[in-house]
Amino acid sequence: MTSHETEGLTYRDAGVDIDAGNRLVEQIKPLVRSTARPELLGGIGGFGAMIEIPAGYSQPVLVAGADGVGTKLKLAIEMAVHDSVGIDLVAMCVNDILVQGAEPLFFLDYLAVDRLDADMATEVIAGIAEGCRQSGAALAGGETAEMPGMYGLGDYDLAGFCVGVVEKADIIDGSRISAGDRVIGLASSGLHSNGFSLVRKVLERTDHRLDQQFEQRTETLGELLLAPTKIYVRSLLPLLRAGRINGLSHITGGGLIENIPRVLPSGLGVELERSQWPESPLYSWLQSAGAIRDEEMYRTFNCGIGMVAIVAPDQAAGVIDALQEAGEQAWDIGSVVVDNDAAVLIR
Repeated sequence: MTSHETEGLTYRDAGVDIDAGNRLVEQIKPLVRSTARPELLGGIGGFGAMIEIPAGYSQPVLVAGADGVGTKLKLAIEMAVHDSVGIDLVAMCVNDILVQGAEPLFFLDYLAVDRLDADMATEVIAGIAEGCRQSGAALAGGETAEMPGMYGLGDYDLAGFCVGVVEKADIIDGSRISAGDRVIGLASSGLHSNGFSLVRKVLERTDHRLDQQFEQRTETLGELLLAPTKIYVRSLLPLLRAGRINGLSHITGGGLIENIPRVLPSGLGVELERSQWPESPLYSWLQSAGAIRDEEMYRTFNCGIGMVAIVAPDQAAGVIDALQEAGEQAWDIGSVVVDNDAAVLIR
């Protein structure tokens, strides 16, 4: 067959719609503009994002983080709720760099799809923009990759990249932590973005559906599970800059047991009193429905504590008051102890 007897293939025939990508860019421009910082140079559409270091730093140190949302996306896709996972994406990154004292400057996202649905993608990016507004980071750009055959129809994946800045002398590295310091727990907004492979396994073993009301609450089980990750930047940055916090730990994958030791100096551990923070019915249900042991709960889920701040004993009450004034729920949940295994003991 000669070339004039058949039509030539196009990129759209292969499953990639450049026009849909262009529509998406136009749809998200107002969302991106709503996150702008004065240090941001240019807008979306360039090959790279440019941002100046904010004024006032004498020895600025850049702190970078990258993360995703994990299999929580499977529930979001099943429920066709896509904006909350955008907040999750930002939260997982900005909370991580906050632990070292960094103020988030800008954020980049990567959205990979089988076939681009511009409306769905706009919903995702609207959530990302909301997360950026909550944390003060500029949404400086991103990438949308349409990859037919790589993902199932309707599936997508997300990755996020954040850069922040901290004065070198103000870096929080845990070196100021000492035995006797108090452990302050900040309430999570739910499961955040960890442990969802186990959550989905529990759902498989029960007759609970995502659209069922959860116990006596007005929310459905799915709505509780999809509650976006809490962003702690605005409530913790003033305390960090005032030098009132000796260490921070973002309670992500690995739960309380794995994450707190990451910020402890050698030879120290922590003892936590489980009775010092409220029990959430959602965690109780998960543990009961999945017959999950206590230790597995504490090393998989945040169990109601999304961030841990370690402070000197004479700072504990004032820090809790400041956090509560900033809208956080916070409790004194334990202490730093001498422990050569750097273990977390939960009583």
